[in-house]
Amino acid sequence: MFPPVIFNYMLQHMPEDKIDAPENGFNFLDPISPSEIGFDIDGVVADTMEAFMRIAREEFGINYISKEQITSYWIEECLPVPLDIIKTIISRLLADPFGIELEPLPGAGEFLTRLAVHGRLTFVTARPAKETIEAWLVSILSDVSHGDIKVIATGHHSAKAEVLEELKIKYFIDDHLETCQDLHKRGIRTIVFDQPWNRGHTPFLRISSWKDLSGIIKGNEI
Repeated sequence: MFPPVIFNYMLQHMPEDKIDAPENGFNFLDPISPSEIGFDIDGVVADTMEAFMRIAREEFGINYISKEQITSYWIEECLPVPLDIIKTIISRLLADPFGIELEPLPGAGEFLTRLAVHGRLTFVTARPAKETIEAWLVSILSDVSHGDIKVIATGHHSAKAEVLEELKIKYFIDDHLETCQDLHKRGIRTIVFDQPWNRGHTPFLRISSWKDLSGIIKGNEI
């Protein structure tokens, strides 16, 4: 059972009318087995938006945007940045995580390294190709065997559900609300990694840091 502080955290981050709602499909009193959970990468493991803003500032002189302004997953809908610049930066984010010095979100590398002791880590991303981001993950998880890091690139958010079903993943952490909703409909229990672009009323458990996962996944040492 969760320590009281973790359970209280969960209740505080769920809308009151959803705490006991049957459609939520999430038993908060049963910690998750490490083998049952999968992870998105951008916005969950990788601090992709920090890299986006840094490139915009350093290379294009755009110093008037902040992360809190990114209120939509689709950047062009919420930032006053020319579309051609947005496309250029995104292309670089996808192609060269090392060159743009992509950093992990605080605590991600440490938590995943500890989790890997219990089995293979599974990452499912909507990126079009896995090679560059897989190499980046291997680099930040240097104490984890490459064979224990599985990365699947679906090319589209809507393709994640089928992949996760095939892998028998029961829980998934993502920052894209539409993906969370799609997975929920397919019976995959979703956890939202809190970001400015996914705020709002949802029936899903929401975490704001990797530290929040410590009391949710089985294993006192995680």
